[in-house]
Amino acid sequence: MNNQQLPLTGVRVVDFGQQIAAPAVAMTLADLGATVVHIDPPAGPQWDHPANAVLNRNKSSLRLDLKTEAGLAQALTLIEQADIVIEGFRPGVMQRLGIDFTQLREARPELITLSVPGFASNDTLRREWKATEAVVAATGGAFTDMGFNRVLLGLNPSFSPLPLGSAYATTLAASSVVLALQAREKTGRGDAIEVPVISALMEGLSYNSYVIEGLPERYKTMRELEIEQRKANNIAMDLSYADLQEYLDPFYRTYKCADGRMFYCVCPSHRNHAKRALTVLGIYEELVAEGLPEVQNLHAPISEWDGETSIGVYPLPKKWADHISAKMKTAFLTKTSEEWAVIFGEGQIPGAPHRTTQEWVNHEHTNTAGLIVEVNDPIYGLMKQPGPFTWLEESAAQMVTPRPRKNVSFEQALAELSAVAAAQTVTRPVGAAVKPASNAGWLDGTRILDLTNVIAGPHATAFLARFGAEVIKLDTVKPMYDPLIGTLFSFQTSMGKRSALVDIMSSEGREVFNRLVRSVDMVVINAPERQLKALGLDHDSLQAVNPGVLFCRLDCLGGPLPGPKTNYIGYDDIIQAHSGIMSRFGGPETPEEHAHLGTLDVNCGFAAGLGMAVSIYHKLKTGEATRSRTSLSAVTNLAQLSFAFDYAGRAPFNEPSGREVLGHNVLSHFYKTADGWLYLDSKESELPQLELIEGLAGISTAASISEFLKAALLTAPAAYWAETLQAADIAAAVPMSIETLREQYTRAGDGTVGIDRGSFAFSIHHDHPSGHCLTQIDHLAIRPAEASIKAVTLPERWGHSTREVLADMDYSEAQIDSMIEREIASLGWSEEFLPS
Repeated sequence: MNNQQLPLTGVRVVDFGQQIAAPAVAMTLADLGATVVHIDPPAGPQWDHPANAVLNRNKSSLRLDLKTEAGLAQALTLIEQADIVIEGFRPGVMQRLGIDFTQLREARPELITLSVPGFASNDTLRREWKATEAVVAATGGAFTDMGFNRVLLGLNPSFSPLPLGSAYATTLAASSVVLALQAREKTGRGDAIEVPVISALMEGLSYNSYVIEGLPERYKTMRELEIEQRKANNIAMDLSYADLQEYLDPFYRTYKCADGRMFYCVCPSHRNHAKRALTVLGIYEELVAEGLPEVQNLHAPISEWDGETSIGVYPLPKKWADHISAKMKTAFLTKTSEEWAVIFGEGQIPGAPHRTTQEWVNHEHTNTAGLIVEVNDPIYGLMKQPGPFTWLEESAAQMVTPRPRKNVSFEQALAELSAVAAAQTVTRPVGAAVKPASNAGWLDGTRILDLTNVIAGPHATAFLARFGAEVIKLDTVKPMYDPLIGTLFSFQTSMGKRSALVDIMSSEGREVFNRLVRSVDMVVINAPERQLKALGLDHDSLQAVNPGVLFCRLDCLGGPLPGPKTNYIGYDDIIQAHSGIMSRFGGPETPEEHAHLGTLDVNCGFAAGLGMAVSIYHKLKTGEATRSRTSLSAVTNLAQLSFAFDYAGRAPFNEPSGREVLGHNVLSHFYKTADGWLYLDSKESELPQLELIEGLAGISTAASISEFLKAALLTAPAAYWAETLQAADIAAAVPMSIETLREQYTRAGDGTVGIDRGSFAFSIHHDHPSGHCLTQIDHLAIRPAEASIKAVTLPERWGHSTREVLADMDYSEAQIDSMIEREIASLGWSEEFLPS
């Protein structure tokens, strides 16, 4: 077996999951070495789709009828051999079928159970809804709050086929299970965990949902200002795609190249990246000669600037944005998109050519790097599939050769689980030694040194803080990014952390760094491989400072194996462009960013959290120090799991794409009603049920189902149709905006997590440390029954804890004063938390 040395070897999983989220969690555990038995209903998977070949790789599958005495008995027998049981049905379904997780855990407290329902079990309004991917997305605002572009284009609702809810739920739920596993090694106790897909979606799109009152004008993009102006003057949102491009910053937009294809340049907010881009384009000196200003201290209030703007500022004022964009348009036309891809990549400039998902799946880099792997599926033959999205460097090579799915009998499945159990040496407390439930955090006592920046990396460590980890955020004395990325984003990414500013490239700063490394269990950074040696973060250097310390790294284009673009740098948007997300969302000829922040970044942070949990668990089991990894490229495959695969004879890559698409097909589609929109997510097999609904009789014999529904649904309000269809167990939802959800589910921030409040909870912080009133989603997607989830502290101003952190490292007050005076350390980047 290829999983003998993988970190979850010996872990046994019984997977009842259907659709995407729950099976994807089990797939993730199987990729990491767990032995997984997947159970389908007698008629086969509920979702009959080629993606099941991906979801069920490395698994042994069988069909059981849980509604029969024999089938239930066999299922319970398999569960007796399991460490983890996973299901993704509506709350209460498994219990009604005879599999009661509470009773199972009373008999076996070491068992870990995971439920991944569409809506939370304590959401009395929605828990019984048929929660398809589209219904969850519509209810959570994902089809309404899809970014500034769609607002200005006047597209509402705005459909996307990406299974984002399941993608976020997969990383969050897999992380929670592994965290519970590592805690079980110490206590002997498992846990009962719930991760509602809707709550995972809200966390994943957290940047689309937070509001800062009194935000200074310097942080508002041209798009935001135009939206405000149109709303204030009652002007329609009706920009054309071509006109919209002129509201984009020159360092954050698409350019046409010599081959007629598009290239996405994303290097705002970083002085070096922008300068490098203008230099390779051959226009930097020309712009300087024309008076391009340069502000030295971007973190000073604008009133103190020594110029009107600067490269490295996002957003640029319109005058300079238009001037620079015009020159960049001309320059990009001189080379092909692939030539620019190499120039930008080798020059360490964030940028990438727009490509389709088909091109991404078959690209030399993705296939060489193990971002795409080959599996000889029993149905589809040799199949290109997404590679693992989290891995340990030490066992990465084993993870790029997954075993294809296989069908087994009950006896074979039981024998497989039993053999794994017999081969394991139990190291956790058992029997009377199992500790009572303590309501402790899974990571209480764990210390993490955070060297990350921007969004994905800082999100990873902020994610672990909610489980009790103590996080020290170490940054440079002089900021790398402007305040928009460097500070505004930190309102979310720096929660639960202490902030210290130290120049670790100086000899004294290096000693501070070494002392910090010796004091922690894990070091985390987002950077390409080439930077690690110089920073002393390669394996040998790090272990020499603190033998046994764990390490986690995130990057842009990295995979389990080296590839041609492994060391290229970039952001969320770069991979959206390269992997086909933008070409699907906007259409191949008019590609467009998906949402405006965090589509991949936040989930990459969650995936890194999973990697860190795996490292911690593996060390508890083996004593080995490992290096966990993930990347934006790996995570994009999870976001596109429904279509990121290829095989001989595959149907064309023609899944829904473009701005005018409003659904998957005529039965899964947005329709206008008497007072608004409704998303109907039905299927052909449900036509008899639809026939029985008043007003829909005749649908199965209609010449055009689409035209029939367009006429029928206009006869009543959206809420009526949603309630009527849901009562008939047909998936349907009225699209909600995040603004509306905030109005209904916001409470004053009170230092608690809103898990008890159903599927949604927002907190408003009137006394936010920034001085602004801020409203944001609560971190409530992961809901254990026994472990505690902590309401983490609000973010600190950069350098707020520098003195405290240095004192903890045994520096005297005089030494600290001296380091601050000589700029080896600093107490802040500016006088204001968020520069005005």
